[in-house]
Amino acid sequence: MTSFFTNNPLWHEQIGKIYAFLERVKISEEQSKDLLHLRRTNRILSIGSTTAIEGNRLTTQQVFDVINGKTVFAPPHDIKEVKNAFAAYEQIPNLDPYSVSDFLKAHSFITENLVHESGQFRTVGVAVVNSKREIIHSGADFCKVPALVTELLEWGKTTDTHPLIKSSAMHFMLEHIHPFRDGNGRIGRLWQTLVLAKWNEIFAWLPVETMIYHNQAKYYEALQQSQNQGGEVDCRPFIDFMLNVIEISMYQYVDNSDNPVKDANGGLNGGLNGGLNLTEKEIIALIKENSQIKSFEIAQKLMKPIRTIDNNIRQLKEKGIIVRVGSKKTGYWKVN
Repeated sequence: MTSFFTNNPLWHEQIGKIYAFLERVKISEEQSKDLLHLRRTNRILSIGSTTAIEGNRLTTQQVFDVINGKTVFAPPHDIKEVKNAFAAYEQIPNLDPYSVSDFLKAHSFITENLVHESGQFRTVGVAVVNSKREIIHSGADFCKVPALVTELLEWGKTTDTHPLIKSSAMHFMLEHIHPFRDGNGRIGRLWQTLVLAKWNEIFAWLPVETMIYHNQAKYYEALQQSQNQGGEVDCRPFIDFMLNVIEISMYQYVDNSDNPVKDANGGLNGGLNGGLNLTEKEIIALIKENSQIKSFEIAQKLMKPIRTIDNNIRQLKEKGIIVRVGSKKTGYWKVN
């Protein structure tokens, strides 16, 4: 397969950091008093994140409730999306990341009763458009899709490229080929997790999708930068992005497993955020990414009422966890 990325000398350093984190994760898991809960919580958060990236409207609490078998009053389509994604991720131990039939099987899990041609390569042309209805990417010719996917998976099976790099490149190329009518983003993220999990089991439980969700703008920017290189594909920017996301995810995992505290929502809080509810923890994560973020922007990202966000911000301020520096209009948040 023709090379579709150029090497970045800094990748070796990043991979080294990730290896160091793997040792910390191993130790943290061995010392964890509730490893199964930690893993399940991260899995559910990943499901909520990968579906939210595609516009799913369920809140974090609703995602937990759906997967835990509770009654949720929400759009049936959104509920089905979450159930399907969870079923697909539960198949990780049984899937071969280099098998075309397993690739199609995973897509059928993700899109069952939701889209036409579930578990089948698309038979029509597709294009990705922005908010101005401008085409920003056209998928490969649908006649070539089966061969392109087969070639990509064969490359993944035979290449000596490091799994951290390989999985990111495969993720990008699946988005670039756009093999299905719908579900391409979800299958791309699942497939990177699958490739990594076959290399090291811990990656099946890392909150990589959650970190992508909290960095959506950069995620789409990296995708776009990787296919705008003078008409040639070079997914180096996307690999750069994903290595950073993986490193952050591992840090988050260690932070949680060191000090796990169950909350009322069936979630898991820990480290500096021990004892906080999920909404408070999500707000802190967003503030760490953008200290000048506004309440309404947080509400949009978390898909929750502005009143809920304001109440949780007030509680965080009362606990001394965050402070406002400067005016409401031009100031910024600081996490203590």
